Amino acid sequence: MHLKGQHRPGVAESTEAPQLDLSIIIVNWNTRDMLLTCIASVYKTVRRATFEVVLVDNGSTDDSVAAVKDRFPDVLIIENGQNLGFAAANNIAFQSMKGSYAVLLNTDTELTPHALDRLLEFMEKTPNAGMAGGQLLNTDGSRQNSIANFPTLLSLVSNETLLRLVLPERYPSKRQTYTSPLRVESCIGACIIVRKTAMDAVGWLDERYFFFMEETDWALRMHRGGWDVCFVPDARIYHAQGQSVGAGVRSRKLFYRSRYLYLKKWYPRTYPIYVIAIWGRLMVNAVSNMVGVTATAGCLPKLNDRFALYRRIVAWHLVGCPDPMAPIESDSNVD
Repeated sequence: MHLKGQHRPGVAESTEAPQLDLSIIIVNWNTRDMLLTCIASVYKTVRRATFEVVLVDNGSTDDSVAAVKDRFPDVLIIENGQNLGFAAANNIAFQSMKGSYAVLLNTDTELTPHALDRLLEFMEKTPNAGMAGGQLLNTDGSRQNSIANFPTLLSLVSNETLLRLVLPERYPSKRQTYTSPLRVESCIGACIIVRKTAMDAVGWLDERYFFFMEETDWALRMHRGGWDVCFVPDARIYHAQGQSVGAGVRSRKLFYRSRYLYLKKWYPRTYPIYVIAIWGRLMVNAVSNMVGVTATAGCLPKLNDRFALYRRIVAWHLVGCPDPMAPIESDSNVD
């Protein structure tokens, strides 16, 4: 396994040439039912590519591994025994992958027919593409934002939805209809394909990211290493957004920690300015929600929940942003 925080090019245990087109890597932590649906969609929809499915289980306690062994005996299973996070778990699978490309697939995804075949076809026709993602869909078939931009001071202090409306060329979004692939800064990491030669050139995932921002960091390294990152709209993937990690307080804390890590890593000189911007926007949101709760006398449950979330995030910042995955939470129902 790679040491945490290392960015050196990955060196697999085997130096043999790739034997398959795709190594489809799925990291799981207690998402049994979604995992089974995700794997079933792989075997149902991939028709042209040769592939292996590698499940990396991060110490699940919901019988995920037993269920996969029973229903999908061909799946290669790596059991970590503990939750190592997304980046570290994928890096373990990279060590023995047999594909020319790695596909990182979240458990809360379900592939549509030929989605991975189309991503592979695009990569084969585009030798300078190091990474690509497809069009993510809600369960009703409507589009999700599948393209991500690198964080900037402007995006941290303003509303990204507004930026996508005002600056659509700079901030592409689901509001725009794309009929052909395009170069982007980064992709949402629910389903991405990555060229192995590019992985080995720029390094594997940075294991200091437990969850969130690891694919953004990787995309930036791809760009700096001379590789393109692309969006392929005709590769369509259903995505139950946020279900693989949850959408509570703990998830938000993980996101903040990863964003701070990313900004400190890539912008060390201006990092304090970014922190002030993030903290300022957080306080504005917390205060505005507090005013809303007061004005409505607490009669709007969604507003109450949102204020409770901001209150806990502010409190977490005030104690130094401790590790959200450490067993110190007093109210696990919220996290």
